[in-house]
Amino acid sequence: MSIPAPSDVSAAPADAIHTDSGLAYKVLQAGDGGDHPSATAKVTVHYTGWMTNGQMFDSSVLRGRPSSFPLNGVIRGWTEGLQLMTVGEKARFWIPGELAYGNTPNGGRPHGTLVFDVELLSFENPPPPPATPDDLDSPPEDAIRTASGLVKKTLREGTSDRSPSATSTVRVHYSGWMVLNGKLFDSSVVRGEPISFGLNQVIPGWTEGLQLMREGEKARLWIPGNLAYGERPPQPGYPYGTLVFDVELLSFS
Repeated sequence: MSIPAPSDVSAAPADAIHTDSGLAYKVLQAGDGGDHPSATAKVTVHYTGWMTNGQMFDSSVLRGRPSSFPLNGVIRGWTEGLQLMTVGEKARFWIPGELAYGNTPNGGRPHGTLVFDVELLSFENPPPPPATPDDLDSPPEDAIRTASGLVKKTLREGTSDRSPSATSTVRVHYSGWMVLNGKLFDSSVVRGEPISFGLNQVIPGWTEGLQLMREGEKARLWIPGNLAYGERPPQPGYPYGTLVFDVELLSFS
């Protein structure tokens, strides 16, 4: 079963709007408001996609359930195109291969210019990035210093007397900065989703530091490179050297 391709699937019509990147789009149904998703928003959409030969390759409509995803985790044509939409809007996009999956067949993926009919059902923009701590490279005198070199400062007291063990599964919100350049390299706060993991499955500084926290507490941890990812990048793009984390221990088991 498939949804028939639109009559203009082979090429964008003259009244379509073209962007500098090569994306073309046409509004099929006006939206309800004036707000637009950001490049990192989580969107919920219904969509159907065709190749320019009229072959349908995917459709949330046929599956009967919308799709949700962050806009910075999809093809560039979607990241750009959805930011042009408002809630309730339906649009048709002609996305060149350079902004999709390329122009040559690759493992069964669609290729060349792709055409999508998209309905933006809802979106949620993430909160702004947290401010860089003022004491990033100079832990305060009243911070706790452990024998390993870890430094901890409580930012907000916990709501219980319970602390996790080295093998507990914790649920946290966190943001992390490199001391060397002050760069925020990761943040569950920005993603809008807490993360859960076993304390015996992370860097030693987290394993040690979270055991010093109480449930509900928010703390700042200064973690030297030997308790994190080392003093040099272990892989391109990895943080290195001393790292500073603001961590909120939401719960553990």
